[in-house]
Amino acid sequence: MLQASSEKRLALKLLGGVAVAVRCPSVTRSGLRRNYVDMDFIGHEKQSRAINGFFIEMGYQPRPRFNAMMGRKRLIFNDLANQRRVDIFLDVFEMCHRFNFAERVGLEALTLPIADLLATKLQIVQVNDKDFKDMTALFLDHEVGSGDGEMMNGPYIARLCSNDWGTHKTFTTNLSKLEMSVGDYGLTTSELDTTKARIAKLLEMIEREPKSLAWKMRARVGEKLPWYELPEADKPVVVGSLD
Repeated sequence: MLQASSEKRLALKLLGGVAVAVRCPSVTRSGLRRNYVDMDFIGHEKQSRAINGFFIEMGYQPRPRFNAMMGRKRLIFNDLANQRRVDIFLDVFEMCHRFNFAERVGLEALTLPIADLLATKLQIVQVNDKDFKDMTALFLDHEVGSGDGEMMNGPYIARLCSNDWGTHKTFTTNLSKLEMSVGDYGLTTSELDTTKARIAKLLEMIEREPKSLAWKMRARVGEKLPWYELPEADKPVVVGSLD
């Protein structure tokens, strides 16, 4: 699909669990293996109409009502052959927290960069076991460094957190939870030490990054006000032709 979209000059890249599977060999191991019930992509808002036409041409059933209302930010299709939903974010990824990935879409061949894949997992407030498995795989397979490619871009994640207190709060909370849970996924002692060291390194980079004035002002309010949104629960793969 990505090759076909590239031939049509569509900037579509994978994110979510399937993207983690593409970038992380360790997901095939029994302790990290999980089911993939949907596929997530990100593209550009300016190509929304072309993306919509591409998926219809490829045999996917659009959700007309949702796509008509949200088509400048997000599109959803039913993959009837595999009984799964296909979610396409357009420039902006908005769930518990909001990130503009417009300038990040073109950096890698098949997926968003490793750091962005991690960010889309770390931003989940009600994080669950499959998310912890994905994050464990990302840390196990990729060193925390100063750039993208096969590294996890630590300074980039640190900047995301330094500009928004809510993002910092959710990211660091989930990193601390991950640090405590990585022992549940069948890692060897050496792998566990490596993974924990990488998590600790990223946490240190986040804390060391200078915080913006807006961050400091929001930090004074703290948890007295919500710092995240809870997205609506996903609907079943096929609800009806008008959904």
